[in-house]
Amino acid sequence: MASGPRIVAELGRPETPQETADRKAASSAAYRSSKTFRNLIAALLITVAVVAIIAIGVPRGTLAEPEPVDVAAAAAATVSSSVGHTVIVPVVPADWRANSARLEGDMWRVVYAPPSGFVRVAQAIDAPDGWAARELGGYAPTGSVTIAGITWDEYRIPSAGRTDSVSYGLSTDAGTDTVLVYGATDAATAAIAAEGIADQIRALREETP
Repeated sequence: MASGPRIVAELGRPETPQETADRKAASSAAYRSSKTFRNLIAALLITVAVVAIIAIGVPRGTLAEPEPVDVAAAAAATVSSSVGHTVIVPVVPADWRANSARLEGDMWRVVYAPPSGFVRVAQAIDAPDGWAARELGGYAPTGSVTIAGITWDEYRIPSAGRTDSVSYGLSTDAGTDTVLVYGATDAATAAIAAEGIADQIRALREETP
C-alpha cells in the first residue's frame, strides 16, 4: 500500500513537492559539509603523523669538527717553496687548535683557537712601513713589552674601535719582515704565541744582511 505525502508536525499538513525537495537538498548539503570537515581533520592528522615520523627518523648529533691544520706541513709544502722565504711556525700549547695556515698575498698567517678567543700570527714579507698599524685598523702602539728577549710594540685596542673583535696585538720586526700577533685575546695569551716564535724571529734577523 502506497504511503501518502509526509505530514510535517510543525505544519500540520503534508509537505508540498517543493518543501520535500528543499528538505532533501538541505540534508544532502549538511552531509557533504560534514564529510568534508571529517576529511580535513583526517588529512591534518595524517600530515602531523608523517612530520613526526620524519622528525624521529632524522639522525641527531653535532657535526664533527674538521681536523686541525698542520702548520709546519703547510709552511713546508706551500709557502717556503712558493715564495722562497722562511716563514714562522709558532710553537704553541697542545690545546691551541690551528684553524688555518696559508699565504695571503705577501702575508703568511696562522689562526689559532686557544681555550678562549682567537689568536692570529701574521708575517708580512718585506713589509712596508706602518703595515702592522694598518692591519690593526690604524691604531698606533700604546707601549712596548719584552718577551723572551724580543721587544714588541704593544697595541691595546679600545672596545669602541675594535674591528673583527681584535682587542690586543704585538708587533716586531724580523729582518725585512714584520710579525704581528693579534686577536680577540689578552696580553698573557698573546705572550704565549710571541714566546713560541722568539727564536725564529732572531733567526730571521740574523739572515738579514
